[in-house]
Amino acid sequence: MSTIDGLLARTPAPIRRLALRHHELIKFAMVGGTTMVFDMAIFYSLSLTILEQKPVIAKVISGTLATVLSYVLNREWAFKNRGGRETHHEALLFFVISGMGVVLQAAPLFIANNLFDVRNHASVAALVVIDFILGYIIGNVLQMVFRFWALRKFAFPETQGDEDAEIEALATGQVTIGDADPDALGRR
Repeated sequence: MSTIDGLLARTPAPIRRLALRHHELIKFAMVGGTTMVFDMAIFYSLSLTILEQKPVIAKVISGTLATVLSYVLNREWAFKNRGGRETHHEALLFFVISGMGVVLQAAPLFIANNLFDVRNHASVAALVVIDFILGYIIGNVLQMVFRFWALRKFAFPETQGDEDAEIEALATGQVTIGDADPDALGRR
């Protein structure tokens, strides 16, 4: 029995069913948390040093690098049971959708810096807080909602398999995750 199977076996049935039904959202959120930390490390490294006067450029660079990491983690883990598209088509859709997400995430920073000129009116400590709120709270919420919807709809669509029956079998303990048939979930 795997660690995840063991944890699920000890989880109350209603919570287990909820977790299994929303497993993609949970995994997507975990990937998002990981890439957010990666994104923040790069953004602050750039925006507090060589791109101090250009935070939007720093955000686009960090967002682009985090997007590459996100593709690998989402493809291989969060949405591994989805597919139906050629890999190059899927990757193109993922990066177009994620590019739109990077723009959505950078929009609050762009507005604050170009319409309200906050860089010339705030201390470094205040800028760190402002950048965090605009880029990582407001911006991430905007792009996360958009990307989760668009990735499931366009880049990683459901295949012909009956995923609901598989989830119900997992939730009721009739089959364990290790025993689940990946083809039944649409794995390529």
